[in-house]
Formats: sequence, structure tokens, C-alpha cells
Amino acid sequence: MMDNLRAASNHVVLKIILGLIILSFVLTGVGNYLIGGGGDYAAKVNGQEIGRAQLERAFANERSRQQQMLGERFSQLASNEGYIQQIRQQALSQLVDELLLDEYAKTLKLGISDAQIKQAIFEQPAFQTNGKFDNAKYLALIGNMGFSADQYAEALRNQLTTQQLVTAVANTDFMLTGETDSLAALVSQQRVVRQAVLDVNALAAKQQASEEEIKNNYEQNKSSFMAPEQFRVSYIKLDAASMQETASETDIQSWYDQHKADYTQPQRSRYSVIQAKSEADAQAVLTQLKEGGDFAALAKEKSADPISARKGGDMGWLEPATTPDELKDAGLKTKGQLSGVIKSSVGFLVARLDDVQPEQLKPLTEVHDAIAARVKQEKAIDAYYKLQQKVSDAASNDNESLAGAEQAAGVHAVETNWFSQDNVPAELNFKPVQDAIFNGGLVGGNGAPGSNSDIITVDGDRAFILRISEHKPEAIKPLSDVQAQIADTVKRNKAVKQAKADADKILVELKTGKDDALKAAGLRFGEPKTLPRNGQDAVTQAAFALAQPEKGKPSYGISEDMQGNVVLLALDQVNAGSMPEAQKQAMIQGMTQNNAQIAFEALLNNLRKDAKIKYGAAAQAQ
Repeated sequence: MMDNLRAASNHVVLKIILGLIILSFVLTGVGNYLIGGGGDYAAKVNGQEIGRAQLERAFANERSRQQQMLGERFSQLASNEGYIQQIRQQALSQLVDELLLDEYAKTLKLGISDAQIKQAIFEQPAFQTNGKFDNAKYLALIGNMGFSADQYAEALRNQLTTQQLVTAVANTDFMLTGETDSLAALVSQQRVVRQAVLDVNALAAKQQASEEEIKNNYEQNKSSFMAPEQFRVSYIKLDAASMQETASETDIQSWYDQHKADYTQPQRSRYSVIQAKSEADAQAVLTQLKEGGDFAALAKEKSADPISARKGGDMGWLEPATTPDELKDAGLKTKGQLSGVIKSSVGFLVARLDDVQPEQLKPLTEVHDAIAARVKQEKAIDAYYKLQQKVSDAASNDNESLAGAEQAAGVHAVETNWFSQDNVPAELNFKPVQDAIFNGGLVGGNGAPGSNSDIITVDGDRAFILRISEHKPEAIKPLSDVQAQIADTVKRNKAVKQAKADADKILVELKTGKDDALKAAGLRFGEPKTLPRNGQDAVTQAAFALAQPEKGKPSYGISEDMQGNVVLLALDQVNAGSMPEAQKQAMIQGMTQNNAQIAFEALLNNLRKDAKIKYGAAAQAQ
């Protein structure tokens, strides 16, 4: 069963579907999925509640996912309240779908065995070190998410059960052999054509464009001849990274003294445990240990927990935050000390304290260079913000120029060449800077310079002060500037019209059997070309739209090539292509995947339609 699930998870359509519904246990935390939220709720699905805390966790994870995927573009989108609300609704919709699928899986009596759960845990990369299962890492991770081993196993069971449902739906689609062969023959079909090209450029060279035609075209298409709004900008740039500062030994020592917690390794303890199903079994193990029995050997032989048993009961190093309460409360203080029989959520335990590492503080010598770099960075940022305020005040006090700001910054302003919104200089290509330039607030009356901008921060450690030194509003280009361009357009339009008319006339004669029509027009068909069906150009599309030729008699048609020339086509032959078996199987897989995805969406739509879904106040909270 687990092999089937792993194979299914590599199925492309399943990756798409599972990406929408499967919980990401290690990264997203599924505790709320099991426990639910309190107070107001986000939604109730057939009476089952999705709590505020659960939605907030899902929203945070979806936001983080999109931020990683979109990079810098995310910060631009995130400034839009509607976009953030859309992320929230996506997260809530996913939670609703998960709940509906979980209910549906239960109605089908789908189930996952304990052995499959254990195997899934062993094979989870997040729980492995150097490719092998690491029990200490496993317990630490699920502990940090607020899970006991039983809770995590139950959450994983829900995940695998839903995955089983997805696999069942996705594997329902298939194609018959006859259908496959017919489709493969159609897809791989080839057509042999000859082409005669009516050269539009050659025809355009013979055309004339009168002043009246040029003027009419200009009047009818004035919106095509707009000169965009243009700017020249003067700016001062401040950059924290360029501000060099020093770090004295006193500064370094002070930082170290104030942040010792950052360089402290908490006390760690190492335990070994033997898990028994009954108190009597645990007491028997404890008796053997007290009589000199080997702990590791007994753990491998008798422990009911196969994970720790493999390592002779060793739990690895545990910090206080990751140590189970049962071990904390066992009262083990000295190395080698045995516990009594401990009752736990997984049965009964016998534990031994193997070792203790006291809290350790890294010496200053070990972290000296890292702290020095940190002190320099903070001093530079502090100096940067002080300079930023100084320059901002100077720009505000002298709002007629950047002279005061230049003196405060100790640098000269840079002035750009003319640019529009379509070709912003790279040094100003930041959204906050562009917003300040193009929103109109810095433009003076009648194109005159306006006021200085406020400080504009970008990427957290850079800032700009700028002013628009010159401005040209959007305007229609005068006819004299575009006359030659319009004349070429008029001539080409005439040439295209003539070429299409000539081609239509020739096509009529070819279809009536007058093969000398081409020669009379000074044209001829070129050498035959074999075109595959998957060609996306207009000529190929037109060739495959023609009727199959009768024996010895071509089918004719008209198209255009990539250069805009008019093309007469003669379809001479249709060949049934062949498709390699691997390609055929890939085609079948693609179609069944597409159909399976459609089927799965239909299932979800039906589940949503039949469900009683009520949204609460938390669904809209920000």
C-alpha cells in the first residue's frame, strides 16, 4: 500500500491535487487541525468547526509560501489589502476542502494501518539525519509543534487516508486501445504542401500614399501616436551598506554581555527508554535491569517502540523544551540512574538517565568576529538613520532645490536623462520611487519643477530624496513627426489588400483546374514541404484545415506567413504518421491526468454543494 501511495504521489496530476489538500506536517503544524480553535470560528463544515487559530496558521503558511515563490514582487502585491484578503480566503477554502475530503474518505471506510503509519514516519526526510531515521529529531520536531506521538500518528493517518482517496479518484480514467491508436494517428499526421508567396513588401514599394490618405490615417489613429509623459529627475541616494563604522573592543564586550543568551547552549540530557504495553511487563523489565540486565539488549528485545528499540532505547540528546513531561517528572538526577515504572500516553516506560551536559556559554573569543561584524552593522544603520533624518530636514527647509540636502548628505545630486514609465533608469527602478515620480505630487504647474520629495526608503537600508527637474505631459505627436511612418503603413495596407484580392482570384481559377493562373500572375509553387500537426504558425494551421486532396488533384487554400505575406497553399498529400510507443504512453498519461483532475474538481464541487458550510467572524479578520 505504501509503495502505491509513493508511486501515486509522483503522478503529475496528483502533485497538483495534493498540493491543494495535503497538510505539510513539519512546516505548517497540524495541531490545530486536530485540536480546533476556541472563541469565534472561521467556518463550520457539516457541524465541524475550523477555529480562528487554525485559519491564522494556514494563512501564515500560505503567505510565507507565496512570499518565497514571488520574491521581491510579493512586497508590492502585499501592499494591496485585497490581495492579502485573497490569500486568507484561499487558506480558508483549502481548510474547508480538507475537511470535506476527510469526511468523504470516512464514508468510503478508507483506512491506514499502524504499520503504514510507522513506515511513513521512518521515511519522512525531515525526521532523518544522513539518510537514517533520527528518533531525537523526530521527537523534537513533533514536540515543537505541540504533538504527542499519538496525536502526530493520528494526524498522519488522516493525511494518508485523504491521499488514498485522491489516488482512487485519479486512477479511474483510462483510454481504450482503439481510441489510443486513432488519436496517435491523428496527432502524428503529416501534410505535404507547396507554397506560392505574394510578397507584400515588393507590392508596397509600388504603392503611393497621398497627403490626404496620410492625414486621414493620422486623424483616425491619433491614439497610436501618443508621446508618453516624460521626466528628468534629480536625486540623492543614501545607502547604509556604504557607511563604514568601527567596532571597539569595549563595544564588542558590551554587546556580548547584553546578549549572552544568544550564545548559550541550554542544559541537555540523554535518556534511554524501554516501552511496555502493560505495567506488569514494565515492572518485569525494571527487575531485570536492577539485577544487572543490559539496558540496550533488553530495549532491542522487549521495547514496544520499534523506533527507539533499534538504538537500544537511546533517545538522543534532549533539551528541556523537547524533553517529554514523563521524563522530566521521573526525578532522574545522576548518570546511570533508573526510573521506576512510568505511566505515559504510549503505555508504560522504564527510563535511564545516560548523561547530562550542563548549560554552556560560548566564550567571547569564539564569537568575537561575528559580534564585531554585528556591532559595525548596527552602528552603520544607526548612522544611516541619523543621516537620513538630517537630509530629510534639509530637503524640507530648502524645498526649491536639493542644494541643502546635498550639503547635509555630503554628496552631489545625480540628474537623469529623459525617461517615461516604460524606461525608468535602473537606479530608480523601485516601486516606492516610481510611485513618487509618477503620481503627480512632485510636478509643478505648467511643467515647472515642483517640490522635493519626502525620504523614500527601499529594501530597508536604502533611501532617496528626489525632485522632478523637468516634465513633459503626455501628448499626441505632431503629424510631421510621424508622416513617414504613416506613409509606410498606408502603402503596406494597400499592398496587403491587393495581395489578398490577387490570391482570391488565383484561388478561384486553381479550383476550377486552371493551373496556368499562377504563371500568368508571375508566381510559382515552391518545393513540397512536409508539415507536422504540432506546428503553431498560420501556414501549418491553414494546411491542416484543408480538405484531403483527391487522387492526383491538390486542395488549395490561402494563409499568411510570419512576415505578413499572403501565401497560396497546394495540399498534395496526407500521410499517416507514426508515434513511438514512449511518446504514445506519455500522450495517454497526459490525457488521463487531465481527465482525472477534472474528475477530482467535480468531486470537490459536489462535496461543497452538498455540504452545510457556515462562515464565522474569523473568516474576515485581519
